[in-house]
This record gives sequence, C-alpha cells and structure tokens, in this order.
Amino acid sequence: MPNVFDVKDARALMSELVEQITGMKDVAVVDTSSYVSAGELVMSAGMEKIFNGLNIVMGRLIVSNRPYKAELKLMDALDTGIYTNRLRKVSFYSTSPLNTGANNTDLYTNFAEGYTNGQNVDNGVAMSTKSQWEQHRKPVLEVNFGNSAEWQKCITLDEDRVEAALRDENEMVAFMAGYMTEHANEIETEREAWNRMLLVNKIASVYDMQSVMPGSVVNLTKEFNTKFNTNYTSAQLRTTYLKEFLAFFVTRFKDISAEMKKERSLHFHWTPDKEVDNVPYYLLRHTPYADQHVYLYERLFREAEAQVLPGIFNPKYLNIETQYEGVEYWQNNYDEEARSSIICEPAVTDTTTGKQKKGDKVELSYVVGMITDRDGLMSNMQLERTDTTVLEARKHYRNTWDTFRKGGISDNTENVVIFIMEDDADPTPEPDPDEPITPGE
Repeated sequence: MPNVFDVKDARALMSELVEQITGMKDVAVVDTSSYVSAGELVMSAGMEKIFNGLNIVMGRLIVSNRPYKAELKLMDALDTGIYTNRLRKVSFYSTSPLNTGANNTDLYTNFAEGYTNGQNVDNGVAMSTKSQWEQHRKPVLEVNFGNSAEWQKCITLDEDRVEAALRDENEMVAFMAGYMTEHANEIETEREAWNRMLLVNKIASVYDMQSVMPGSVVNLTKEFNTKFNTNYTSAQLRTTYLKEFLAFFVTRFKDISAEMKKERSLHFHWTPDKEVDNVPYYLLRHTPYADQHVYLYERLFREAEAQVLPGIFNPKYLNIETQYEGVEYWQNNYDEEARSSIICEPAVTDTTTGKQKKGDKVELSYVVGMITDRDGLMSNMQLERTDTTVLEARKHYRNTWDTFRKGGISDNTENVVIFIMEDDADPTPEPDPDEPITPGE
C-alpha cells in the first residue's frame, strides 16, 4: 500500500524484532537440572513485595549485568529533525549531447548566405540548429520518504521500598546500577533490531526489484560455475572448495566496487521511467569509494579473514574502520541455517504507479553480503526523549518514560549489489573433491 505519513505504533513490531534477533523464538528446552547448579530462583524466606523477584536479604549481593552496545550502526546517517517525518530527495536525469551549431556538418548547414542565427527551415525541414536561446533544463526526479515508527519504554524507580532486599548503600548502588544498565541494554537491543530490520528489508527489496536493477543481484554460486565450467553446489563451495571460492569472491567484489566508483551508468539501481516530448531520459549513478558501505556475513569469512578482508579493504579504496560492518546473522540467530538466511516481505516501489507497496515474499537461504551507496540505506532518528514523572505521593515511586521515533530509508534509485548463493533446481552430484578446478573443463 502507499506510504502513510502518520506515526505508527511500533510496539508489536519491536517485540517481534527483538524476539528474532535474540533467538527467543523456537528455543528448545534442555533439562540440565541433574548436572548444573544454576542457583535457586526462590528462597524460602520469601520475596520482597515490590519487584517480586528479589529475596529478603540473606547474604552478599552480586548483580549480574553488563552493558550492551547495539550492532549495525553503519546506516545511522541522517537526522531529519524532531518533528520531521518526510524527506524530499531530488535527483537529475542525464541529458543527451546536442547537435553542434558551431560548424556546417553532414546534418545541418549553420552558415549560409541569408541564414539567421535561429533554426532555418526549408519545406518544413530544419536546415540549421536552433539559436542560443533554445531552452534545456535538467529533468528532475523527486523521491519522497516518509515514515515514523514510535515506541516507548518505561522504568519504575522506587524511593524507599527495596531496603528489605539490600543490606547497605553499597548494595543499593550496585543494584540500581544493574537495574538501569539492563534498561539501557533493552534500548540498545531495540535500536539494533530496528537497523537489522532495515538491512533485511533492503536486501529483500533489491532481490524483489532485480528485473529493473541491472546487475544488482549476484548469485556467486552460478557465476563461479559459469566462470570455471563446473557444477558445484553452494555447500561445496563453502566447504570443499572454500579457498577457490573466496579468491573468486574477492575478485568479483573488487570489480563491482571499482565499477560503482569509476563508471557513471545505469547499472546497480532502478531508473524510474522519464520521457519528455518523446525523448527518454535516464538516471545515471556512480558511487565513489568513500560513499560505499559494505556488510558481509562474518561466519563465512572468519577462517580466512586474514586473506579476504585485506584483499577487499585498503585505505586507498574502502576503509574497514568506517565503511564496513561484519554481520554475525541477518535476521535470526536460532541456528546456523537461520543465521545466513532471510525471509521478508519488503517495502518496494511500484514501478508503474511510483507508490510504495508491499513486495513479494523473499526467501534467501544464504546471503553473503551487500555493498550499497550510503544514501540508499539510512536509519533515521526523528525523536529520542526521556521524561520522568513526579513522585507518586501515596506509593513513593517515579516512572521514567523513554520515547523513540524512527524512520528508515531504502532508496533503490541508488547503487546497491547483494551477493547471494543459490543452487540450481537440480544440481549435479558432488564431484570428486580431489579433482582440481580448472577453467574451461
């Protein structure tokens, strides 16, 4: 459906995202009660009555809590202001060269006795070019981004009702530090969940729109087999022939990265149709190295990262410190198969109407990575504020409310390439692993 500029309540979405990225869903229960001392959860002395999760003080307090920092911050790139949920992006179509008027040519006679400085016509046929006052304005493409998803967090702070569970001020400090750190950790997890959702949506949207985005989907399995005249499965390339496959990937990645930087073309993005007076116009893009962002599935490259990453990243080209984010999993970390896959119904643009719509369901079993123009994928923080209530006079507590409003930009008119591994419907049987890979055989 078309994009709506109203603020959407994102509580249900955020809960779903957090459950996926933390592996809460489909977790199998393993009974280890006979072998492991995990600590008893309920002491016989009973619970204090505020949290119903703290025991009446009996011994030394140990607070188990560590601060967590969200992943996938590379796309945090734009702040459109607290009250702004619409963003206008203007691009310009490329125009063609014009016929010269500075000389007589095989097409036009610009200099002849009695000719004026305008377009001279003979029997309805233009004999010379138009005058210098012929108007040529760049055709404009305006894309509007507008979305706001909002959710809140609340934490209750009691003034004087936890003393039964704590021995002294030191334990109070430790407890409150852990209490607030866990609240902060939840906020960081939700930030990561939002950005991970944007990353998955971007990958799925490119796959869904690949028919109008030349070269934007690279099936590494298919391209490897085509180049070397082999019929290996994706699993074989990630195991038996991993060394050869990684060398192929590095070369292919560098070629695409260089093409993005050096060639202003129609490749790697969607060009909305534009025609003026029966003349078609095209949206040409290039992405300098400094504007390229790279996301790679780290688990594939971990064993060989000393060979792979230096081959891709170089201060002269791509900076691994500022332009790269390794991804431990794309959408769900439940198991190894889930980590490499995505399943998503992405937000895409209807190429006929120009309106936003829900794309087809995209299921990819193995995503290797993505290289994108930084303007093509942005997480947009619109509002982040904290408000604390006054003391509740009767029950002696305060509430602190955190409000978050975020937007996400996925612009497929900017350059982007996703790298995936997909097998043919009927892959050939696994060949002899001792057989060398020789191009042309």
